[in-house]
Amino acid sequence: MTLRKSLYALALFLTPALAFAHPGHGDSGLMAGLAHPVFGLDHLLAMLAVGLWAAQQSGAARWVLPLTFVGTMLIGGLLGFNGLEIPLMETGIAASVLAFGLLVAVAARLPMIVSVALTALFALTHGVAHGLELPELASPLGYAAGFVVATASLHAIGYALVRFLPRAAAPLVRIAGAASAGAGAWLLAG
Repeated sequence: MTLRKSLYALALFLTPALAFAHPGHGDSGLMAGLAHPVFGLDHLLAMLAVGLWAAQQSGAARWVLPLTFVGTMLIGGLLGFNGLEIPLMETGIAASVLAFGLLVAVAARLPMIVSVALTALFALTHGVAHGLELPELASPLGYAAGFVVATASLHAIGYALVRFLPRAAAPLVRIAGAASAGAGAWLLAG
């Protein structure tokens, strides 16, 4: 299968995500957790962008940024399970789509501490949202495992797209980042 066909297949697979809202992905904790990051457009774009941005980095940042996101998101999820709400949570999630999209669009290489702090801040908002949307009767452990696996997988997909595409495709990655940033601006305005 060619790269183009693979990308078309991936796009086709992810297209139904636009039709789903966050809650109500079924009764299974694991399945609901897997579905939440994939079927919420804001989460999907942010998770992919973290992988894209990490792949644009050098050295330890390539693995520190995704691990920071997943770890902090899990902490946020646990806080959400316990009912903690943070102010402007949805705004923070939309802002993460905008910010990560812009970081990818300009292939930003910030100081590690700034990159980690920014990643952790946005991951916390996503995690609390995941935790607050735990479906009734779902296992919190299964749900958390699901959203961790889905998030890490989306990071890996974004990372792989950058690392395995030919160098000549770098402008396409930046365009994808700009499109994500545009979606983030649209989410913020809505």
